[in-house]
Amino acid sequence: MTTLPDLTHSRKSHLQQGYIATGETEVRLRAADERYTLTCKKGNGISRREEEIELTLAHFETLWPLTEDCRIEKTRYTIPFRDYLIELDEYLGTLSPLLLAEIEFESEAASQRIRLPDYFGKEVTDDPRYKNKRLALEGFPQRSLTR
Repeated sequence: MTTLPDLTHSRKSHLQQGYIATGETEVRLRAADERYTLTCKKGNGISRREEEIELTLAHFETLWPLTEDCRIEKTRYTIPFRDYLIELDEYLGTLSPLLLAEIEFESEAASQRIRLPDYFGKEVTDDPRYKNKRLALEGFPQRSLTR
């Protein structure tokens, strides 16, 4: 594996997320530092519909128990890369030492044109074992990734 970039000056957030629903439409709660959201996602693959609603701490705390057996915790580093931002997630607890990196592009065509940093490793966008909802439900993927 190629060495990760220096994360010393990257923006860093602590995230806790839990899932209320994990089917074709997923419903997720997230606490990211002092920001609380409810997110609904529909679809699979590289392009999905996503709607997010800001919550108060009180709303978050009311809903959080519904996610009891379906949670993950991670540290997210935000790294500038060309005209984009890389989100590098370092999973905590039973998912450690898993690291996943992601970039959101304006189109699928744009995602095909860019050469990603070497530390990205193997592409897992379409591998359901690495979806956050699946990690929350099943834990660390059984087969390791190789380049």
